[in-house]
Amino acid sequence: MTLTPGKLWGLRRMAGENGIFKMTAVDQRPPIKGPIAAHLGVDQAPWDQVAGFKDLLIETLQAQSTAMLLDPHYAIPRSLDRLSPAKGLVVTLEDSLFTETPQGRLSSSIDAWSVAKIKRMGGDAVKVLAWYRPDAGDEVNRAQQDYVKRIGEDCARYDIPFLFELLVYPLAADAHQTREYVEMNGKKADDVLGSVEEFARPDYGVDVFKLESPVTAADADGSAEVQAVFDEMGRLAARPWVMLSAGAGKPEFREVLKHAFAAGASGFLAGRAIWLDAFQAYPDWDAIRKDLETGAVDYMAEISAIADARAANWTQHPCFGEAGAGFTPADERFRFGYADFGDA
Repeated sequence: MTLTPGKLWGLRRMAGENGIFKMTAVDQRPPIKGPIAAHLGVDQAPWDQVAGFKDLLIETLQAQSTAMLLDPHYAIPRSLDRLSPAKGLVVTLEDSLFTETPQGRLSSSIDAWSVAKIKRMGGDAVKVLAWYRPDAGDEVNRAQQDYVKRIGEDCARYDIPFLFELLVYPLAADAHQTREYVEMNGKKADDVLGSVEEFARPDYGVDVFKLESPVTAADADGSAEVQAVFDEMGRLAARPWVMLSAGAGKPEFREVLKHAFAAGASGFLAGRAIWLDAFQAYPDWDAIRKDLETGAVDYMAEISAIADARAANWTQHPCFGEAGAGFTPADERFRFGYADFGDA
């Protein structure tokens, strides 16, 4: 696997000097908007309230992060000038609203937003979440596959890393049906592994996977049986990958990370496991700030130390060969073979 210059530079910007990703997600929308709207007794959470919380997250957590994941609705317009230029900037593309059908979920991008705009504004990577179940309806799965392929093609054209997040979800006929952004109750490891195997195919153009635990977070018990499932997920990913928290609690996510790092993961991109406890104090902004500056920061330090000790340097992933990820061609031929956007 060879990285083009823009993808190589973006991935380097997202990681620390040791090649480990310690990234904080601030792009969540329903998990923040919903509780605020419910507390205020309104249908739509006020923009300033949502954006204000994201601003506080950036202020308090960026020092511990190698990169931050921001959304164009709230975090970028409110707080881009607060984000340190020394930090990587990952920008979300998918809409938090999805279409639920009897055969499965359909994803789409945020309106008036694109890979081209993310590249143009200086983003270091494009993040897309797609819901996927191998056993969903054929038409739904083809639509999801086509959607991801288009994003991969655009990321290749604009030479920007494609960070792809996969989440399994309950179908209409399943128990525990929910539209919430939480780990699916009763999820099957085979569904997670089958999804990773599908999107690891080269025609999707994924550069980094953001993956959920293949077992429920509460079952990440350190056993050899669970480790074997994580190991298989890492093998199927066949490229650098990081863990997402999917709303898991702090202790549970810590154990998930240990399994993931043993399986070759190169870090994490997490949100609610880090900051959800603090958000429970809404609307007491002073209490939120205090908890972020103590509990959240302390937890970031804890899982970052585990990552530094156990995670794999992304540049040394076997997909890049013995020499690791590097600039190519590293000679005077570079500018002649490097295509313009319109030629890619």
